[in-house]
Amino acid sequence: MTDNQQIIEDNKQLPSEDQTANSEVKKVTAKVKKAKRNVPLAQVHVQATFNNTIISVTDTKGNVLSKSSAGTCGFRGSKKGTAYAAQVAGEQAIALAKQQFGVAKAEVYIKGIGLGRDAPVRVLASQNIAVTSIKDITGVPHGGVRPKKARRV
Repeated sequence: MTDNQQIIEDNKQLPSEDQTANSEVKKVTAKVKKAKRNVPLAQVHVQATFNNTIISVTDTKGNVLSKSSAGTCGFRGSKKGTAYAAQVAGEQAIALAKQQFGVAKAEVYIKGIGLGRDAPVRVLASQNIAVTSIKDITGVPHGGVRPKKARRV
């Protein structure tokens, strides 16, 4: 028996399209409820520039739980760089992380030299989240930029 003949015989065993349409097979898909992740210790990363403040709450591995910025909170233009805008952004990001993931303790990492550096730390205290450590990870230049070429007279 050749391969073509064997395929034809195998196809005879399968039901035809008319039989499957008449039998009305219903597929049942069960939705599996996702287990709520509990993250007791989180990291709060604050990037404070002169133009904006970005706050992201992550777990200890670096996976983002929630994030917010002054721009997403509705501030526009020069108001995004203010300490109040950073406070509102911090409240939004931290409240979401606390509600969805049960954050109780936080390590704070601050980067940048903007006005919104310390506002998110105050928000953590007002939200009853214990701050375990505060670290400044602002980049420090070493060696500086390349000097201008020597002037020829």
